[in-house]
Amino acid sequence: MATLSFRSLTKTYAGDIKVIHGINMEVADGEFIVIVGPSGCGKSTLMRMVAGLESVTGGEILIDDKVVNTLEPGERDIAMVFQNYALYPHMSVFENMAYGLKIRKFSKAEIKTRVDAAAQILELSALLDRRPRQLSGGQRQRVAMGRAIVREPKVFLFDEPLSNLDAKLRVAMRLEIIKLHRRLSTTSLYVTHDQVEAMTLADRMIVMNLGVPEQIGTPMEVFEKPASTFVASFIGSPPMNLATVEVSGDGTMKSVDGISLDIPPTVVPQAVRGRKIVVGMRPEHLVLGGRGVRAEVEMVETLGSEQLVHARYGSTQLVVRCATRQLAESAISTGDTIEIGPDGRHPLHWFEADTGRRVEGT
Repeated sequence: MATLSFRSLTKTYAGDIKVIHGINMEVADGEFIVIVGPSGCGKSTLMRMVAGLESVTGGEILIDDKVVNTLEPGERDIAMVFQNYALYPHMSVFENMAYGLKIRKFSKAEIKTRVDAAAQILELSALLDRRPRQLSGGQRQRVAMGRAIVREPKVFLFDEPLSNLDAKLRVAMRLEIIKLHRRLSTTSLYVTHDQVEAMTLADRMIVMNLGVPEQIGTPMEVFEKPASTFVASFIGSPPMNLATVEVSGDGTMKSVDGISLDIPPTVVPQAVRGRKIVVGMRPEHLVLGGRGVRAEVEMVETLGSEQLVHARYGSTQLVVRCATRQLAESAISTGDTIEIGPDGRHPLHWFEADTGRRVEGT
């Protein structure tokens, strides 16, 4: 186990194409950090820099307070689990898991001890003689994790390891990874574009946007108090509703289309009055028939126990999450005009219209 540090870390390609814009972070011993963001945000580049597969342009990466910028991957005492399993098809499960130890000249007895222990943790003991083609996708991913576990590294690196699995298997494998981390308590860095994975796995998460860490915090900190409109629109399923409004000095609000929002001025903080601002509302914190705005229903999505009502007023779209029974009782359908407003139990979110950053003190 080990600590991991990023100090003013940057990465530039072709001399002037900056893809990582200075990351500072201290990862505690045994902490599980998830790097999440859309494609092209720099999350895999950051992971590859830690692994030694990409060079560092500026700043430092430290493992256990030792700068590893110039160390080869094999000298960093890390183990990586890839998206595509990367198993040798002609080798058995045992041989795949043992290969890294074998080339490092471990004794046969030590190799067997480590592989057997990892196989027991991952429930692979009965599969050690099989070849990868005889395994399911989830079993192959467990073999890939087993190959990393036997190394007993200081840091685990997971590069979108569940991307090739179906939805049901992804849920099962998330649970396996959580149980594995609780059992081993190894410092881990996990890359994903899936915000559900990030929310369920992370002790803390780094939300990346175009090479910039938009927010670093626990899943609930990021969800309940997003630092920017980007984080607000990325974390949450469906994402937060965002509307640009003009707020008068007395706290009344109008949309950019001039539509009045019937929201009590008492919930509008002093810091946003008299300004153009972006207000955010979670879909689950809105109610049908609530005080707010009249909107036209564009679509109703049925998701079993809940439904999503997609509505529009002016140029602004809103999504409301509600229980299926509630919507059935309301008899709402496409084309209806309905009242939508905040539930009054949860705060609204306020962001600067020009920068997208959260308004200080809100």
